[in-house]
Amino acid sequence: MTSKEIRRQFLDFFLEKEHTFVRSSPVVPLGDPTLLFINAGMNQFKPVFLGQSEPVAPRVVNTQKCIRVSGKHNDLEEVGVDDYHHTFFEMLGNWSFGDYYKQEAIQWAWELLTEVWKIDKQRLWVTIYEEDDEAGELWAKFTDIPDERILKFGTKDNFWEMGDTGPCGPCSEIHYYSGDDPAHQSASGVNRDPDYREIWNLVFIQYNRQQDGTLTDLPRRHVDTGAGFERIVALLNGHQSNYETDLFIPLLRQIVKLTGKPLDYKAGVPHRVIADHLRMLSFSIADGALPGNEGRGYVLRRVLRRAARFGRLLEMREPFIFELVDPLIEIMGEAFPEIIDKKAHIKRVIRSEEISFGETLDRGLEIFARLSAELKPGGTITGKDAFKLYDTYGFPLDLTQLLAREKGFSVDISGFDECMQVQRERARAAGKFTRIDDEREWTVVTKGPASEFIGYEQTSVTATIRKYAQSGEQLDIILDKTPFYPEQGGQVGDRGILKADTMRIVVTDTFKTGDDIIHRGTLESGNPGAVRTVEAEIDTERRTRIRLNHTATHLLHKALKMVLGEHVNQAGSLVSPDRLRFDLTHFEQLSRADLKKTEYLVNAEIRKNRSVKTTVTDYKSAVGSGATALFGEKYGSSVRVVEVPGFSRELCGGTHASRTGDIGIFKIISESALAAGVRRIEALTGDAALEFIQTQESLIEKVKSRLKCSHTEIPDRIDTLLEQRHALEKELETIKKSGQADVMADLLTHGESIGDVRLVVIRLENSGDLKELGDIFRTKAQHRAVALVGAVRNDKPMVLCAVTDDLTNAVRAGEIVKQVGAQMGGGGGGRPHLATAGGRDIKLLDAALEFGAKLIREKLQKAAD
Repeated sequence: MTSKEIRRQFLDFFLEKEHTFVRSSPVVPLGDPTLLFINAGMNQFKPVFLGQSEPVAPRVVNTQKCIRVSGKHNDLEEVGVDDYHHTFFEMLGNWSFGDYYKQEAIQWAWELLTEVWKIDKQRLWVTIYEEDDEAGELWAKFTDIPDERILKFGTKDNFWEMGDTGPCGPCSEIHYYSGDDPAHQSASGVNRDPDYREIWNLVFIQYNRQQDGTLTDLPRRHVDTGAGFERIVALLNGHQSNYETDLFIPLLRQIVKLTGKPLDYKAGVPHRVIADHLRMLSFSIADGALPGNEGRGYVLRRVLRRAARFGRLLEMREPFIFELVDPLIEIMGEAFPEIIDKKAHIKRVIRSEEISFGETLDRGLEIFARLSAELKPGGTITGKDAFKLYDTYGFPLDLTQLLAREKGFSVDISGFDECMQVQRERARAAGKFTRIDDEREWTVVTKGPASEFIGYEQTSVTATIRKYAQSGEQLDIILDKTPFYPEQGGQVGDRGILKADTMRIVVTDTFKTGDDIIHRGTLESGNPGAVRTVEAEIDTERRTRIRLNHTATHLLHKALKMVLGEHVNQAGSLVSPDRLRFDLTHFEQLSRADLKKTEYLVNAEIRKNRSVKTTVTDYKSAVGSGATALFGEKYGSSVRVVEVPGFSRELCGGTHASRTGDIGIFKIISESALAAGVRRIEALTGDAALEFIQTQESLIEKVKSRLKCSHTEIPDRIDTLLEQRHALEKELETIKKSGQADVMADLLTHGESIGDVRLVVIRLENSGDLKELGDIFRTKAQHRAVALVGAVRNDKPMVLCAVTDDLTNAVRAGEIVKQVGAQMGGGGGGRPHLATAGGRDIKLLDAALEFGAKLIREKLQKAAD
């Protein structure tokens, strides 16, 4: 069976059992700072388990995109080495939110596996929590699995917890024996032998873990199941390896075609690593993540460089991984159309990072050369340095060992492993799924439905207080209905007033927690506990400015696509009352001409004064009509479409202008780089744009007055002044070098003699460029001379060591400054003939120079002996 058929069968099976299909959420978590990536099917339902929101339906089914790059069963270093670990995978799952429970979950899992998919029952094993006798009885009563194949395990294997506190419960896992001889199966192999593979986990969430560790019953019991799609596809097709399925074979064949290396080259590990990592990279980039230097961006960059590094093992020195995106789309684009929509962007990001990595790897070779130059014959490269080469420059440890052996060095493997372990622990901590408890103590005023948003139509309403939490003068309030828009989708939250006859609250922010809209503000008078209803009124002038800026971002998005191309997508935004910010996917700086053309198109739409229309429809119809879905946004079954007829159409839940003409004027004020492949535009509208233009005019008038010219003459006048300044700087530099040469000649005359060597040690108050000074010294001295010069630059002590070529065997400038720099609380390095060091404390400079002079004398004396 094909993977597409298997995925469809799973979904159809549960749809027939009255489940509602919910699309996969983006792999980049939305509003959850506890996760680097979505790593399980239940992540998007976390607010339901925490009681923060209601489920879309009591029964749900989906296939969730997941990324795991750390954890006890997901070590990155194992990916590609074995047959079943992956950085990216799909998790098939069905859920019950307070509806059916253990019996149905067990029955249906068994029915699908053994009756629909016809999996050999004689190879299946089931594990249950050691205290969950109910699950054991249900397996025995409602399935035909033998009693001896129902095994009990402890908390580590069969009790699921969201975090240290919160919802939890026992689980039941289904394992499949994949070995060659079923007659040799044994209960002792389950959870121990890799031949017994977990294929489905049924979690029964019935408890709440308290702060003191005790368990209490939840008001509603839930079912959360997860089945690894890749393992299921391999199992149903009789494959031992997930890489033998149609989820990977087209990618592996393309790698063979591009590299010319067969699948058995180096045991196939490079091919598998590249295919796996390409999947992870493509889906994370499609969902809005980008390679970077921290957080999930760092994870992406590391995974991409790991893939490129294995490409080097296949003797690929030019970018090629990006060319695997097309076959991936053929495999998975039908189920996840976002990789089709973002294809051009994905390929550009990967290719750019491949090019960057090639340059970084070459720099790593330079770093290795420098490290080895500082070692004595038979020396050892420290674990810290080896790990830096691995982590920063993409060197696998075996490459560092190979290079070291060629030069007669060894590598501190234990030190490397220690650094690696520290990083793994840091990654596990960063990716750990923990609960952030709401520390606020809520006081319930009235009961009933809460947080109905009526702000599209109304700016004020009489609302009932549901509950509040108070900390000093700060107050958080939840109402039954509200016109206050909570911060989301880039649009900032509303401000305004909540008032009653005896109470007044100034709302300074509005945001969401789960389904609740929280009004945060300052209590100016009264007692919220004594009031049941309030007049909720937003700051309409502020909201109006926000609406204009939000509609302007839609016009800007479309205009950028028209000017730059369809590869442009929104990668983030900020819509505030005083400005707008728009992040776009594009790989080079926008030219002034492109910015002017974009600005012109937006203002042209404003002048047309088109009506802005909003409609609510289902997601499939909206996207089918050409509406743009944005990076990283999670959309429900019903979506709101904001349209400027004849120009743009986007899915958006924000507030907007009634007509484009209300915006007045649009002005781009800056364009800059944000990350690899991402640019940032900031712009103003309405009064703010007009004020900006007037300010610019005032500045031009001041410049005209200073330069005593017309505005058209300003560029020529500035060019003339710059040319004059450049000529003066060159003249000054010539004078300075002449002075430095005279200083050096004088110093050589009065320097210290050590045998036939001249040693100059001095602190200069005005040294100029130290390296230039070193070159002048070497030219003047020509032979048998060493200089150690101290200076203060930018309030920091600096030291230069210059050595004539005939003395570099005796005195190596790089070694001298490294030790002298350490005396000043800093460090340094360089070539044997010329090197510099910096320190932290100016007061240590003189002592450091004395230390350096003594060190040089000792080395000269040793060479003379």
